[in-house]
Amino acid sequence: MIGKTNLKVLILDRDFYSRQAINSYLAWDRRTRVVHKTGSIESVKDYVNSVDESEWPDVVLLDTRAADSTAELAELILMIEDTIPDVMTLILARDVELDVIRAVEKSRVNGYLLRNEIRIRIASAICWAQEHDFVVTQGVKEALKDEFEGRLFRAVIVPEMREYPDLTNRVREALDYCVVEGMSAELAADEMGISAHTVRSYVKEGYRILETYDDKIYPPDLSPQERAFMRITALQKETPPLSEPKE
Repeated sequence: MIGKTNLKVLILDRDFYSRQAINSYLAWDRRTRVVHKTGSIESVKDYVNSVDESEWPDVVLLDTRAADSTAELAELILMIEDTIPDVMTLILARDVELDVIRAVEKSRVNGYLLRNEIRIRIASAICWAQEHDFVVTQGVKEALKDEFEGRLFRAVIVPEMREYPDLTNRVREALDYCVVEGMSAELAADEMGISAHTVRSYVKEGYRILETYDDKIYPPDLSPQERAFMRITALQKETPPLSEPKE
């Protein structure tokens, strides 16, 4: 049943708009809950020291620019890993930087993901990564082609999003505006050059198609928009069994 996982997420990214975008995508998925988002290392330390351990993050998402140097980034990861038991740290990078990948891997980071490849499937990727030692996106794996041992060699690629071949381009566009971007039917209609009534019809049809590809059980209080977002961002391969909520 979707909804049993309750992963607490901390976002460390110096870019305000990046933090907000990541937060909004995670907010649509009940399996993840952002407990703190910040642009500074000091704020992470203050948060951990000021809240009960029950509110410590299960997952920390780190921008490669969260520290001033690769060495500082590696030290930051070690600090997080040593401070928070069983935490999973994932790098959200803008580019493939092999020296950074090697440094953070030695600091026990759990994944290196390119932002333009992971996009809106970040929540599904986080849940999927729980069952793997070191995860990457496709472009990172290709850059590691000369690695023949260790965690970098064994890195597992995060699956692509599930495909829905029955979705027409216009229905998909309406879902992108109304579900992913959260626009009203009226705003989406302006963008698409059609009536709000037609947009609503497209969205309704999109919901029906998404449901035919998904046999998961969702909490009854989940809105149609939330269910649609989770279906749109579901991974091609089955995600691992969802755990019970953490105390």
